[in-house]
Amino acid sequence: MHTSVTADTPALTSLGPGLAALGPAESELLTTVDAVVTRLAARTDAVSLIGPPLLPADMLARLDYFANFPHLGVVAARFTEPAMELLADERDLTELTAEHHAPTGFLLPSATCYGLLFQLREQELGGPALLTSVGRCFRNEREYSGLRRLWGFHMREILYVGDREGAQSHLDGWRARIEETAGLMGLTLTVEPANDPFYRKESSRARLSALDPVKHEFLAPDGTAIASVNRHRNFFGERLGISLSGQAAYSSCVAFGLERWVHALVLAHGSAAAALRWARDALG
Repeated sequence: MHTSVTADTPALTSLGPGLAALGPAESELLTTVDAVVTRLAARTDAVSLIGPPLLPADMLARLDYFANFPHLGVVAARFTEPAMELLADERDLTELTAEHHAPTGFLLPSATCYGLLFQLREQELGGPALLTSVGRCFRNEREYSGLRRLWGFHMREILYVGDREGAQSHLDGWRARIEETAGLMGLTLTVEPANDPFYRKESSRARLSALDPVKHEFLAPDGTAIASVNRHRNFFGERLGISLSGQAAYSSCVAFGLERWVHALVLAHGSAAAALRWARDALG
């Protein structure tokens, strides 16, 4: 049964900067796009997992996270006793200061793959691992723009961890799947290299990635990046102690920004209802 949308049903609302609430048609469009990608992942025998809702800061530090983009991090904190007393008196949150927040040592995820990689830490793999998960991700940004750039959003990822050849084959296969899926949904995409977020900017790895890009983005006609393929080399294998046959494992991942797909499809077809018909056909 499909969602019934009436004239008085809200389509898209905002609860604040970068905080979008999707109406029925947009919500079904998002879940249908995810179902298409999930079906493709299942055909490659990817194992579906649910990642952790928070990530330990000390593990992220091992990945140069705070050296490369600390501005994106959204920290999880607890209220102190004085803060709870203020709030109990129906005081406003704006009256709270830094002293009213107790750090937990955890951050909200900014990408889905971190939680999957952390689950493999300090493991010797018996063979290549192919995992998929969808997660709610959070990023502080300088500015937000509709569904193109959000504070909180959904990201579906398909992660490969194994040998060098398998990591590259994973990306080659998904390049074709992304373009085919976009075509079935009436989208024409362009592909461009992007700045690599995984290495310290001054490191030899970062200089190498400038010559041989490790991340490529798939852009909608208005320039919105709706998917990406990411070649990690053996960076995460080394930093997280993930090995295969006694060597640091290689990894690569494919990411889909689901709200961005909704944005691109609505832009291409004029409405969420029209875009939904294309997405259903791709799923069917």
